[in-house]
Amino acid sequence: MAEIDLEAEYNNRERVPDHPELIAGWAKDADDYRKARPDAKLDQVYGPSPRNLFDFFPAQDGSPAQRLTALFIHGGYWQALDKSFFSHMARGMNTRGFDVVIANYSLCPTISVDGITSEMRQLAAHVHRLTGRKLSVFGHSAGGHLTAALMATDWSAHEMPSDLVTAAMPVSGLFDLAPLVPTSVNKALGLDEASARAASPISAPKPSSGRYIAVVGGAESSEYLRQSRLLTSLWQGPALSGELDILEGANHFTVILPFADPSSTLVASLAGISSTL
Repeated sequence: MAEIDLEAEYNNRERVPDHPELIAGWAKDADDYRKARPDAKLDQVYGPSPRNLFDFFPAQDGSPAQRLTALFIHGGYWQALDKSFFSHMARGMNTRGFDVVIANYSLCPTISVDGITSEMRQLAAHVHRLTGRKLSVFGHSAGGHLTAALMATDWSAHEMPSDLVTAAMPVSGLFDLAPLVPTSVNKALGLDEASARAASPISAPKPSSGRYIAVVGGAESSEYLRQSRLLTSLWQGPALSGELDILEGANHFTVILPFADPSSTLVASLAGISSTL
């Protein structure tokens, strides 16, 4: 069997030559959505670090009130981008009656992957204290990893309801970090085999309950497809339901676009698992 070229498998920017235009499109759409939502609360503080900020987009007026708050976590291999590229990810869920939080976090190498996970736990707890609601979490790439990590968290150890996060949609998520160790991605992360395993959601005890959908683009690399298949094979149980959704034709940068479309199947699926809990 041929050896897998892990550098090629995980270098999404090389795989998608028009990624600069796609990322610029994210930034424009995000800016347009912020301008259209003067009621949004931007740059809210949840922790001591300069990047410990979030944006809060309330549900659209007239939309049905939902019991959960949705939290979106951006990607960028834990070392790039920020919330300003992703405001429009709130549009679909806002239209369906969900308040949406768009997260920011500190970036490697100034912090470890575990440190970022801790920041996202801090944010989730902060949002719960503000709203009194449980959370539905969705995130992309590194944000997919963080989404799964929040679902696997023992929240009772953080003085939070044990079922704080019981609905999740990790998109193009990274759940087994060991393959990243020999790649250029790891230069900023500083992972070794042991720390990569420890930071991998598949190494943590699986959630005891909840619903999730692991989404991945059909045009993504075989490793990204493997990652989502692996999670859905391992994370199943009597009260834990997981599904795999492969978006045919979508690459690593287009797979999240449906979140900005209130009529998309992806938004309907996320709203569905978030409305039944």
